[in-house]
Amino acid sequence: MTLKDTTAGMTVRIDEVKESPLKQRLMTMGLIPGTKVEILNSAPMGDPIAIRLRSYNLAMRKDDAAHIQVTAI
Repeated sequence: MTLKDTTAGMTVRIDEVKESPLKQRLMTMGLIPGTKVEILNSAPMGDPIAIRLRSYNLAMRKDDAAHIQVTAI
């Protein structure tokens, strides 16, 4: 499952950040394997999604979220 496939209220663990032009930037923002992420909500049309990781909230496009492999916990 990818971060794009999650729904509000889920808590997931990042397994892998797939190769993409944004990989380094995503990992710099704290999206690294083993990190727990809480899915907060999404915009009315579904894009972007809001997530909470570590000590901050982050909004990201679903196209970017599709590059992050996660497991529900």
